[in-house]
Amino acid sequence: MKIACIGNYPPRECGIATFTKDFIQSLLDNNAEGSENIEAYVIAMNDQDQEYEYQDIVAKTINQNIPKDYIKAVEFINFSNADVCVLQHEFGIYGGNSGVYILPLIHRLTIPLIVIFHTVLKNPSYNERNIIVEIGKKASKIVVMNSLAIEILEEGYGISKDKIAVIPHGVPVYDFTHNQEEKERFNVLGRKTLITFGLLSRNKGLETVIKALPEVVKKHPDLLYIVLGKTHPAVVRHSGEEYRNYLKLLVNELGLLDNVYFDDRFVDTDELLGYLAATDLYVTPYLNEAQITSGTLSYAVGAGAAVISTPYWHAKELLTKDRGILFDFNDSKGLAKILIDLLDNPEKLQSYRNNAFEYGKKTSWPEIGRQYLVQADEARKSYIEDHHEKEWVIKPLLLPQFSMDHVSRMTDTSGILQHAKYNIPKWNDGYCVDDNSRALLMASMAYQQFKDPEVLRLMSYYLSFIQYMQNDDGTIRNFLGYDRQYLDEKGSEDSFGRTIWALGFLVRSLPSDSYSELARELFLNSYSQFDALSSLRGIANTILGVCHWLHRYPGDEGMLRTLKLLTSKILPRYGDHNKGDWHWFEQSLSYDNGIIPYALLHSYEITSDVETLSIALESLQFLENVVFKESSLSLVGSENWYTNGEECSDFDQQPLDAMSIVLMFHQAYMVTRDKRHLQKMFDSFLWFLGENDLRIPLYDFETKGCNDGLKIHGVNRNQGAESTLAYLISHLTVMSCYEISV
Repeated sequence: MKIACIGNYPPRECGIATFTKDFIQSLLDNNAEGSENIEAYVIAMNDQDQEYEYQDIVAKTINQNIPKDYIKAVEFINFSNADVCVLQHEFGIYGGNSGVYILPLIHRLTIPLIVIFHTVLKNPSYNERNIIVEIGKKASKIVVMNSLAIEILEEGYGISKDKIAVIPHGVPVYDFTHNQEEKERFNVLGRKTLITFGLLSRNKGLETVIKALPEVVKKHPDLLYIVLGKTHPAVVRHSGEEYRNYLKLLVNELGLLDNVYFDDRFVDTDELLGYLAATDLYVTPYLNEAQITSGTLSYAVGAGAAVISTPYWHAKELLTKDRGILFDFNDSKGLAKILIDLLDNPEKLQSYRNNAFEYGKKTSWPEIGRQYLVQADEARKSYIEDHHEKEWVIKPLLLPQFSMDHVSRMTDTSGILQHAKYNIPKWNDGYCVDDNSRALLMASMAYQQFKDPEVLRLMSYYLSFIQYMQNDDGTIRNFLGYDRQYLDEKGSEDSFGRTIWALGFLVRSLPSDSYSELARELFLNSYSQFDALSSLRGIANTILGVCHWLHRYPGDEGMLRTLKLLTSKILPRYGDHNKGDWHWFEQSLSYDNGIIPYALLHSYEITSDVETLSIALESLQFLENVVFKESSLSLVGSENWYTNGEECSDFDQQPLDAMSIVLMFHQAYMVTRDKRHLQKMFDSFLWFLGENDLRIPLYDFETKGCNDGLKIHGVNRNQGAESTLAYLISHLTVMSCYEISV
């Protein structure tokens, strides 16, 4: 069996690097005559543009903050003949918000994935939760080091406990009985030693120990507290040695210079084991319970130290059966009593040491390696590659329940507000006709499907807003302050076209006579402006409104001539730019691209013009080729539009663009009845739910809003009207296709 492992690796100085090295060696140590040969290699993570001199077992590296490195790495793994990939997961290892860059890598794996969670959060952030949910979907097996983690993953993240296994943290095989020899080696012979080791940071709570010592050294002046370990690199980058200096000042203030020793090094395993062999007591005074795994605690128990710890999750489980003693967080007095009691009673101290040592023998790395190989073998056997042809079908169970909660939150009696900070409406940014027209379109679609009176109530606000923004000459303002004062005289052609689209749809959908009549009135008031339109997307949006009007009034010859005129303004643009491999209406792909083929497909549905259909489908295919990677949507980023002959930006990707692609494929199906377009529509919609370049949802299942964009480091957490309406319109479009998709 060949195993690829992703994680940190020495000489990088951190606990995960040490774990990865020991983990790999534990697998290789299980090679035995007559059994399956085990091979392994490492994909090592480089942090902060650092590079390291790795051993040969490191086959490839990933620079933490370079997204393309992750894709190169997964391509290497897939073509390396590896049978299983093991991922060491800790949020800080990987790049992007909360380590989101790891998701595109694991999504592209074509072999089974085993994930070892070194951290499991009970109260994760939005990004952290979504990342673990996505990892849980992809992983064949998940390994945790504490049984409490199973409950957290199942209840908090929806991960089936059937794929979760508990394997304790491994410890080195070492003879820890030479206590006196090691004490002599480290010049502590004749002293009782208390130790804490690991990378220093404020959450380690070492001040709790130091404050306990004055009471202890009154009775046991020979006690030496050893603080072993460098300051965490992230702490050094942000605040230098502030915490270590604070601890040293505290030691001096309490008169403990002879009783506390700081060894500011990241020592290798051999020296660490020597320190542990010389140790009588070990303490982990962490400040909160939310630590599911502690490698240092596991090492101390394995070394047969008498362990004293605050009751964080790993300690509460590991130190049962008299393998150690717990004391409360920040409780220096309680710790002092425990230390004095153990030092006063050597037999009691030795009993704790013996219990810990006996347990530690069961968690030696060779034994832990065997347990991991069992998981790898099960993952390999249960992993089934889906070679069947994909069914052209929409899967309703993948869709969240439709909800307008966030839209209701964003709407007041004036209309829908433009922007939000996270999911909280921003009054100071006011309103725009763009969003209120989208809201009217969405509400009209929702009422068609659900006939909910609450939707009609909201619709009245959006329709009233448009009425307020329409000028006497039929032009339409766009921006309105929260104080209901106009902020412009005339909006863009895009906003004008979106308004006509929404009004036309409302005329066609007939939710009630009064609504449709007002929409009809407003539509006709602006009709005089149609001929003057010149903006490509403004024309396309207006075409949509005209087509809906003609579905309601098919005998309106004047409106039919208008449709043909508007369509004739778009078709020559295609002829001007359609050259070589570039089949588009402009020299660049920018925003809301799908709306142009979408409008032409609607126009063809009314006019039956063959040229219109040909250009619509040809440009659709060109756009599809640009925005699809494998089977998922990868939109043109707004950082730099995609100009013919230049590079296409990957980020920022916008929900409005995803909506236009969903609508485009839907209408392509309605015109051609080719179910391939229906499947592409559904694949495009899944962009909102995490089938995107970062493999993280933009739809917020908690707030029922949609995040404002997909950025290189993660999602833009603000949930404005445009993004949420784009999601809801897309959702309603997909829902309308349930019956025809099966």
